[in-house]
Amino acid sequence: TFNDYARQNKLLKDSEPNLSGEDIREGLTCIISVKIEDPQFEGQTKQKLGTSEAQIAVQGIVSEQLTYFLEQNPAVARVMCEKSIMAQRARAAARKARDLTRRKSALDGVGLPGKLADCSSKDAERCEIFIVEGDSALGPAKEGRNPETQAVLPLRGKVLNVQKARLDRIYANEEIKGMITAFGTGINEDFDLSKLRYHKIIIMTDADVDGAHISTLMLTFIYNFMPDLIKEGHVYLAQPPLFNITKNKKHYYAYSDEEYQNILKEIGADGADVSRFKGLGEMDTEELAETTMDPETRTLLRVNMEEDDKAELDITFTTLMGDQVEPRREFIEKNARYVKNLDV
Repeated sequence: TFNDYARQNKLLKDSEPNLSGEDIREGLTCIISVKIEDPQFEGQTKQKLGTSEAQIAVQGIVSEQLTYFLEQNPAVARVMCEKSIMAQRARAAARKARDLTRRKSALDGVGLPGKLADCSSKDAERCEIFIVEGDSALGPAKEGRNPETQAVLPLRGKVLNVQKARLDRIYANEEIKGMITAFGTGINEDFDLSKLRYHKIIIMTDADVDGAHISTLMLTFIYNFMPDLIKEGHVYLAQPPLFNITKNKKHYYAYSDEEYQNILKEIGADGADVSRFKGLGEMDTEELAETTMDPETRTLLRVNMEEDDKAELDITFTTLMGDQVEPRREFIEKNARYVKNLDV
C-alpha cells in the first residue's frame, strides 16, 4: 500500500527499490484489535497470531483503510513516505559501512585513509594513534611523534554528532569513515576487538571549550559504535598544558590555573616569562612532544566505563547530545552552578 502510494505520487523514484516493512514501521505505532474464536499463536512466546483466516482479513481491512487514510491526508502521507525513504537510504548506507569495515584493512596498510600518518610497527600492543584537531596541530604532531609506534590522524573541523544524525549521513561522513578504517575493528555487530590496530586511541584537542566539544563528539561516536574500546580501556584524552613558564632558561608547564599559581609561588614570579597556549598549533614540535606525546613526560586521562554504567550513560548521551532541546536545557539549568574553569 505504501509503495503504491509513494510511486503514484512520485515520492519513490522508479530506480529505487520498494520500501520494506522495516523501513515503513520505523517510528510508527499501530494498534489493531482482533476478536477471533480459538486463536492460534506462533512460538512459545505467543507474540504472533498464526491463524491464517485472521491474517487474510486483517491484511484486507488494513490495506483498504490505509489507502483511504493516505489519500485523505496527503500532508501526513508525504511525511510518512519521506521518513520511510530516508530509513531505506540509511539502511543501504549501513550495509555499505559494514562492507567497508569487513574488507581487508589493515596491518598491511591496504585501504587506510590517505591523511593518516601511520606508524611502522605492526605490533598493536606497542602502537597508539593520536586523533588531532585541525591542520595546525598536524604538522607539529607528525614531526614530534615516534614514527615507529605513534600514528596521527587529523580531523577536519568538528566531528559529526552521531547522536542526532541519520545513519546515511553518519556513514557518508569522511571523518567517521576514516576513523572506522584506521582503527580496524569494525563497528556495531561487526566489531572485533582483536583487529584493533592501536592499543591506545588518544584524542588530542585544544585545552578550551571548542576542544572539549570535539572530544565529546568523538566520545559520542565511539560510545555509540565501538563501546568496547572504552570498556576495555583503549580510549584516552591527551592533557596539553595551559601555561609555559620559563625562568633561568628552564621550562615549567602548568595544566591548570591552580598548578600555574603553585609553580609561580615555588619558583618566584620575578623574572618568570609566562605564555598561555591557546591551542595545540601554538606549540612547537619539541613542546608538543614533551608535554603531550612522549610517554615518559605526558599526562593522559583514560576514559573508563563499567557495564553497570550503560543505562545511565545512555540517558546522559541522549540528554546532552540528542536532538531534544528541553532535556538539555533542564540539565544545564540544574548543573550550571557546579561548573568550574568556564572558558568564555
